[in-house]
Amino acid sequence: MSFAAVASAQGRAALREARHEPYWLAQPGRPAARPALEGITTADLVVVGAGLSGLWTAVRAKQRRPDLDVVLLEGGRIAQSASGRNGGFVASSITHGYSNGIERWPDEFTRLYQLGVDNLAAVEATIGEFGIDCGYLRTGELDVATAEHQVAHLQEHARSAAAHGVELELLTADQVQAHVASPLYRAGIFDPQVAIVDPARLAWGLARAAESLGVRIHEHCPADRLQSNGAGMSVHTFGGRIDTARVALTTAAHAPLLRRLNAYVVPVFDHVVVTAPLPADVLDDIGWAQRQGIGDSGNQFHYYRLTDDNRILFGGYDAVYKAGERPGSHLERDDDLTARLVTHLHQTFPQTIGVPVEFAWAGAIDTCSRFSAFWGTAYGSRVAYSLGFTGLGVGASRFGADVVLDLLLGEDTERTRLKMVRSKPLPFPPNPIRQIGIDLTRRSLAKADEQQGQRDLWLKTLDRLGLGFDS
Repeated sequence: MSFAAVASAQGRAALREARHEPYWLAQPGRPAARPALEGITTADLVVVGAGLSGLWTAVRAKQRRPDLDVVLLEGGRIAQSASGRNGGFVASSITHGYSNGIERWPDEFTRLYQLGVDNLAAVEATIGEFGIDCGYLRTGELDVATAEHQVAHLQEHARSAAAHGVELELLTADQVQAHVASPLYRAGIFDPQVAIVDPARLAWGLARAAESLGVRIHEHCPADRLQSNGAGMSVHTFGGRIDTARVALTTAAHAPLLRRLNAYVVPVFDHVVVTAPLPADVLDDIGWAQRQGIGDSGNQFHYYRLTDDNRILFGGYDAVYKAGERPGSHLERDDDLTARLVTHLHQTFPQTIGVPVEFAWAGAIDTCSRFSAFWGTAYGSRVAYSLGFTGLGVGASRFGADVVLDLLLGEDTERTRLKMVRSKPLPFPPNPIRQIGIDLTRRSLAKADEQQGQRDLWLKTLDRLGLGFDS
């Protein structure tokens, strides 16, 4: 039997008893659902979507304008979708990484970096102010090279970031191994401006904080229609209606209430596994004393970290798009892709072979062509939206919330003057061209990883257009 066959068999064996649900949502302490809206009511601001983006919008609205009457609507349960299905990395970057920001907005990146650092500090301050128990730790993140051609890429990334005021620590293979022991590591970069968190407990804590500030929250209450209503808006739900002056749309990968947004965002499904708690000898062998978040440097990359109870959460690599699929799709379970992910975990940490995988799931990422959030307004600026975080929104969603509020309140701020905020990503083409293009891109990225990072003509064309695809 080949090595690949043996590795696949080991991956499937580790998954034998796995629960196909997010680890974050399966823990005790999940709050009971708030009741749905019934009847007709009014508000000064309605926030549609109670993931982290919507929760931050509601909290920041009351912190900035305590007089506002704010209602937050959630179609399912708080943290049920992307906010409870991610890896729990809280990055300072509001541009989906420094390289992406430098490439797209070189003239203002130094300021974008500082705004992100300030935003991360504000996330920490809010967690402290409201006593949110969410396992938040400022651990920093290791970006590791797992192939020789990636070493030069990390070195260039560190030089480019330093030229824009970003302090990163470049590490040799031995230095990385001293932090975390893996046979794959050849070099690394340490970024101190990253934390880890339990994202579901963060969301639940923000919901409690919002309510303490006076926000009314309704769960199991999908908004199905927006309607202009004189000088304001009406938000229709299955059970009622809210007449309001302003609406914030924060529904990420879900079908948007503004159909024009379908051109800018595709739901891409990303898989995650979580092991059983590591035996003490396995954890000692790996090290990981500082509990840093880790990401590798492939085009199809992995991200991983330890949980509070010393499990390894390991995700990424395959990014799956299929026309018409949204959160709740059958794509949230794929045993073949999950088994491959476990195989990659075992290659990264052979010490974990034999440790069962207890949780496996996938979540839909609101992916846009520039990889970072974008904003806009509709209905004469009575409606504003924030979406397109492309998988790095746990921290950036707070910054995005303030931009949405700037737009709705008509405030001219440093944020609203940013090119990043004033511009839009290029739209995706309609299907079936969209599906064909995304599938071709995935194959080309995989090929580049296999060929020492050499990008083919298709990827070079996307680079010139400022487009791409990322897991």
